[in-house]
Amino acid sequence: MNTQPDKATAKTAGTAARTPVVEVKGVNFSFGQGEGRKQVLYDNHLSLYAGEIIIMTGPSGSGKTTLLTLIGTLRGLQEGSLKVFGNELAGLGASEQEKIRRNIGFIFQAHNLLDSLTAYQNVKLVTELIDYSPGESDRLTSNILTKLGMKERMRYKPQSLSGGQRQRVAIGRALVNRPRLILADEPTAALDKETGRQVVDLLRDLAENEGCTIMIVTHDNRILDVADRIVTMVDGYVASDVDVNESLTIVQFLKKCSVFETFTPTLLADVAGKMQRETHPAGTVIIKQGDEGDKFYIIRRGKLDVLKESMGKVDVVATLEAGAVFGELALLRKEPRAATVKSVEEVELLTLSKDIFMDVIQRSASFEEQLRRVYFAR
Repeated sequence: MNTQPDKATAKTAGTAARTPVVEVKGVNFSFGQGEGRKQVLYDNHLSLYAGEIIIMTGPSGSGKTTLLTLIGTLRGLQEGSLKVFGNELAGLGASEQEKIRRNIGFIFQAHNLLDSLTAYQNVKLVTELIDYSPGESDRLTSNILTKLGMKERMRYKPQSLSGGQRQRVAIGRALVNRPRLILADEPTAALDKETGRQVVDLLRDLAENEGCTIMIVTHDNRILDVADRIVTMVDGYVASDVDVNESLTIVQFLKKCSVFETFTPTLLADVAGKMQRETHPAGTVIIKQGDEGDKFYIIRRGKLDVLKESMGKVDVVATLEAGAVFGELALLRKEPRAATVKSVEEVELLTLSKDIFMDVIQRSASFEEQLRRVYFAR
């Protein structure tokens, strides 16, 4: 049994205990009526939390933008429940929806700038929704455009700007009021690498320092590094929702286990995604000496004692803490459990069933090679 320290960031902890900024439950959506009706969203469930950057990806036509616009109250909800800032959108009146939109920053591929106004005026216009003083409004507008590299183009009208510059103005307009929620559809598609990074850094600052929730629909793999979660949509439904930091933590635990040390990053990520969570109070017997092995375990949080019975006497032979793995030997050797493992305090465990564990083992090196590695390591 290997013991490794838990290096997970605080950002990934306690998600279940927080109140979602956005909560999607059982959302369906269709375009058209009668025989021309086409369903594009199917029973979607998704929760977004304060301070998170969520990247949504998936094939064109998979429903990403439709879900984004429903969250932003730009389309009417048809079926299911959708809460934004704790407000249920189903049946919500126009004035209440407008209040919600004031706390949302929108960035879409279509810039939708007013041609008669300068870049500066386009951005400043939205500050009028908030009770800023004239001086504060000017300062915020100038600051955001400067950060976006538009200091020398503030007085230019949209027709005198390039496509990338117009996109930067649109982004400035979305960010200037420091909204609680930002919904962005391909925000970096028209931007070069340097400007795209500036935008991403601004978004990350809003998430980390002001608790802004940011949801980005994109195919731009240059910005994946900022994602806390990556949500993939396929054929109108959320096919996967990966907590990136948590997945990386689990992968690091797996890599330090001799069974998994030859796995590729892709296969390790796949294994991490298959692990289930269990929580047990202090004093729980997790596995019992002599029983048949049925799971592989990683300790996510808490502490366990390993006890061995011999000649009628029970001794504590080891104490395992966060990051430790156990249970693999009985599965690989097809032998009974060699020891009892009991929780010292409340523990959170990540587990793989015997069938899944054996399946992933057989997908990498041969069973015999894995078994030799385990015996060598022990």
